[in-house]
Amino acid sequence: MKMEHVGIMVNDMDESLAFYQNILGLELRKREWLNDTVELAFLFFPEQPSVEVELVYGGPVENEGIVNHLAFTVENIEAELVRFKEAGVKLVDEEPRSIFNDTVKIAFFKGPNGEKLELVER
Repeated sequence: MKMEHVGIMVNDMDESLAFYQNILGLELRKREWLNDTVELAFLFFPEQPSVEVELVYGGPVENEGIVNHLAFTVENIEAELVRFKEAGVKLVDEEPRSIFNDTVKIAFFKGPNGEKLELVER
């Protein structure tokens, strides 16, 4: 078993693609219309191409599951928070929090669709 992808419902595909590519550094693998109402985009990190973030636009969202959050590993969480703030990203945590006996730093922020995202520095 391994992680395949995480699907996120989006309100604006172009805005979401710009955010995930320009702010988080993912690359677009594929973008296509599944049918007349649903568009899909698959993104990945070059260093980890087997795990994808799938953006889903259109179609009914009733009774869909909710992803609590999506986490991204970083090497310098403080620098990333400064960069995000300068880019206008909505930060939930202005400063990182330490967890697990100060062995991990985390900080939450919001994506363009209100999705809860997290930075993790181990």
